[in-house]
Amino acid sequence: MSAMIGYTKRLAGAAMLLALAACSTTEVASLEEPAAAPMTGQTNDPAPGFENVAQGSEEDFILSVGRRIYFKQDSAALDAVAMATLDNQAAWLNKNPTWLLKLQGFADDTGSASKMQTLSQKRADAAMAYLTSKGVDPKRMWAKGYGNDREVRDCTERSCKVQNRRVVTNLRTQPDAV
Repeated sequence: MSAMIGYTKRLAGAAMLLALAACSTTEVASLEEPAAAPMTGQTNDPAPGFENVAQGSEEDFILSVGRRIYFKQDSAALDAVAMATLDNQAAWLNKNPTWLLKLQGFADDTGSASKMQTLSQKRADAAMAYLTSKGVDPKRMWAKGYGNDREVRDCTERSCKVQNRRVVTNLRTQPDAV
């Protein structure tokens, strides 16, 4: 008797799978997702889902320019990669002068809290000074160091810690409240 029940359950399960396979979800999917823009095969084609990002928007800044730069341990010196990113940020910001910037500096946990606070502020100040040197009005920017209070990842590996040694450029429409 139990063999018959097991067989019946398997038969009912197979029937349900066949019924589900016969269902078509293309009509639902076409309502939920917009059609992708035609690709030209060029490297500057927009990423799928980002075809309608408005130029000069915060999304445009993040996708086209990048908002993070990274530092070596115990350093606030800008390397070539950081300067290239800041060059792109400056060019974008000079084309879009209505945006204000908050430069947030961060550090990993390789020193005392006060040392990491000071270092993160120096990193944010270095990014601000570089952007100023590239023509971005310093009145549009402010820098804030957060030390190691806001780690991206809590980890011990060197390759992971570098993610915490950063400056993040955030666009604002108005200054932060004091």
